[in-house]
Amino acid sequence: MLDLFSWWYGSGWFGVLAATQRRLSRLAEAFSIKILLNTLFSPWKRIITYPGASLDAKLRAWGDNLVSRCVGFVVRFIVLLAATLSFVGLSLLGLTELILWPLLPLVAIALIVKGLL
Repeated sequence: MLDLFSWWYGSGWFGVLAATQRRLSRLAEAFSIKILLNTLFSPWKRIITYPGASLDAKLRAWGDNLVSRCVGFVVRFIVLLAATLSFVGLSLLGLTELILWPLLPLVAIALIVKGLL
């Protein structure tokens, strides 16, 4: 029983911290945050209109490319917001787990004592 408590309040607690860090790392990989930040102003799905010879074709290409970049920015920004909310939520859950981890054995003991009374 002593080994269980020494593990619970020692390496077990650090294991919970490491698991939270792994979850956050996997979430960063799932959202590809580095790629999203590097390509924030890139055209959406690489949709690019190449300008023609006339002024009208050049202006049309400029407008099409501007719209494509705006759509790309909006979509990537929304995904970054979702990633931020996910990170905050997962961090709060991890913090709650770290806070409650040392209290769980005490709760079990308290419930056993309360059941005996």
